[in-house]
Amino acid sequence: MAVAQGGGLDPASLLAPLENSWPTYSGDYSGRRYSKLTQVNIDNVQQLTLAWTRTLDSGMPALEGANAPDFTGGEGEGDFTIGSQRIKGSILQVGDLLYVTAPDHVWALDVRDGGERWHYFWKTRGGPHIGNRGAALWRDSLIFETVDNYLVSLDAKTGEERWHTEIASFEEQYFSTMAPIVVGDHLLVGTGNDLDAPGFLQSFDPETGELQWRFYTVPMSEDDPGIDTWPSLDAAMHGGGQVWVPGSYDPETNYYIFGTGNPTPGYTGVARRGDNLFTCTLIAVDVDTGEMAWYFQTSPHDTHDWDSAQTPILIDGVVDGVPRKLVSTAARNGYFFTVDRVTGAHVVTARYGATSNWASHIRESGSPNPHPAKEALIPGALVSPVEGGVANWQPPAFNPDTGLFYTQENNGFNLLYLTDPDPRGSMGLGGKDRVTVGSGGNALSAIDYRTGDTTWRHAWPSGGGGGAGVLTTAGGLVFTGDGSGNFVAFDAANGDLLWNTRIGNISNAPQTYLIDERQHVLVAAGQQLFAFVQY
Repeated sequence: MAVAQGGGLDPASLLAPLENSWPTYSGDYSGRRYSKLTQVNIDNVQQLTLAWTRTLDSGMPALEGANAPDFTGGEGEGDFTIGSQRIKGSILQVGDLLYVTAPDHVWALDVRDGGERWHYFWKTRGGPHIGNRGAALWRDSLIFETVDNYLVSLDAKTGEERWHTEIASFEEQYFSTMAPIVVGDHLLVGTGNDLDAPGFLQSFDPETGELQWRFYTVPMSEDDPGIDTWPSLDAAMHGGGQVWVPGSYDPETNYYIFGTGNPTPGYTGVARRGDNLFTCTLIAVDVDTGEMAWYFQTSPHDTHDWDSAQTPILIDGVVDGVPRKLVSTAARNGYFFTVDRVTGAHVVTARYGATSNWASHIRESGSPNPHPAKEALIPGALVSPVEGGVANWQPPAFNPDTGLFYTQENNGFNLLYLTDPDPRGSMGLGGKDRVTVGSGGNALSAIDYRTGDTTWRHAWPSGGGGGAGVLTTAGGLVFTGDGSGNFVAFDAANGDLLWNTRIGNISNAPQTYLIDERQHVLVAAGQQLFAFVQY
């Protein structure tokens, strides 16, 4: 891993294929979560054993005394009580340090034993503390988002704050959970909001925190593209499309490719008739300008809160005998998509959610067409998938050795009722009620990116849906977690279960790194970290 003068992370080094570190959200820019490490492989994974474990208290800390954080910042008064939060984000690893985040907290830990090097605490103004998805490294700075919409830069060695800047309006009830992504001298960040506010992606100067550009995901003027897919400019400007999960970067085109969230109002679509671009859409923007290069909408006129925010995966593949530069995503709506990442041209649409029933047909564009009978209705509608989707924010993975895309598949049905027939719609996610009918079976699925066909599928035990992200390696392995507290490893080629251990429900995606010539596999379950190694 290349480093800048002074020992910091050189942003140019992120362009190289992932070797033995984990310096950014997906390990590298491709979104693949694929490691070239082979020390742990299909022949010896059964020998994995626990190297160390550490519990991190992510609740409200004592601000004075021996156990106080090393550094405290924030715009709050320190009187907002927070409960313990699960570790959901990617854990960055460079050299002998791990960087772990939870809402309002950042820790630097020793990579060998999990010992604490420093702890930073942010005094929040409040907001929904639903998670933090990680940090970004830029030279010798560590940068993260706060729930109350600040971007904070710390000295990566000491934890001391360098600067913070506001990135969205707390008063308009935006909240921020995304892991920033560094591309050269750009720091890309997004935010969340469920109360009828426009979504946007922003680029900041990682040295100073100054805004470089902002890209709105919905039309903000009558001249903006996509305005013809909304009934009015007012509807579009309150139309949602939040950017709350990191995307992927293609250095050949200089495109940052990311997904957007659902339109708002979320369930009562009568006030926003039309396809509602660019919500539930895969978008490519030029990193230097923020201008949109292409788009592909995965859920036109979504009325189920099925964000398409999942991290897309860049694939250099072959389709019909022709080499292609591709990007694939397994959307929350139960459909798998592959498009050309240079042009956005459609290549594949395939249903991977076994029970998904909301689409009437596939349009010529490749987008599924929503069936009106599957929207929220006063007498109720039987709809699949459930609100959480077939897949949610948990990262998928892709292994170039097998050509397979690995994702959780959670199937189920809701009875969806319309409770507010007002033609003006309901604010945010209101205006509906739902009853979960039951599970349709949950699994880890391995999908052929060229066709969308499922090559193998491991069904989880009854009632044990998978909520973990995925890691795959050149050792022929796939690591993830089930819903019964098991951390598991599969043969990446055929799905054979090779190893498992019960540690509690996995709350992030597994990662791997090499230190002292030993490959470690790292994962979080709630507030606890587990590192595995072979002895």
